[in-house]
Amino acid sequence: MRINQNNRLKMIVIAGIFSALSIVFGKLLAFNIGELFRISLENLPIIFIGMSFGPIWGMAVGAMADLAGCLIVGYTINPIITLGAISIGAISGMVAKWTKSEKIGLRAFLSVFSAHALGSVIIKSFGLSWFYGTDFLSLIPYRALNYALIVAIEYTIIYILLKNKEITTIIKRWEMTKYDELS
Repeated sequence: MRINQNNRLKMIVIAGIFSALSIVFGKLLAFNIGELFRISLENLPIIFIGMSFGPIWGMAVGAMADLAGCLIVGYTINPIITLGAISIGAISGMVAKWTKSEKIGLRAFLSVFSAHALGSVIIKSFGLSWFYGTDFLSLIPYRALNYALIVAIEYTIIYILLKNKEITTIIKRWEMTKYDELS
């Protein structure tokens, strides 16, 4: 299904807003606990977009947020970390589609959990180990523990948002789950 010009512009604006939210949550509002733990909700907007608008839009927001965020705060762009952000948007969108008939609580949990398991714990850990020259397998337990907490927080927020009738009405009105193409 092709989206019309008006909806395309709305989607680009929404993607930009959610990319900006991801940057704010991840680069400006994140905080470190020691050297191994970093609490950040940078993936919350990416997962929400993936679940609400589809995997392609989730991937686009993940890529935009990671690349723009690195440029804004002066981080070196790590293509593997960017791939992790892209996969978070893709996985959350695909899992949400595959579990569309499930109750929103299960659908949200599976989307958030699987996006972080692969995107944050596996792919981004590999990117960090490659970039910093650390042992990949030694990062996994720490990042899995860190993301267990983040999954719980993000799941709760997304569940509350998707239970909100006004938000779901907007999503249904635009039929966002059918807009899987960027052009």
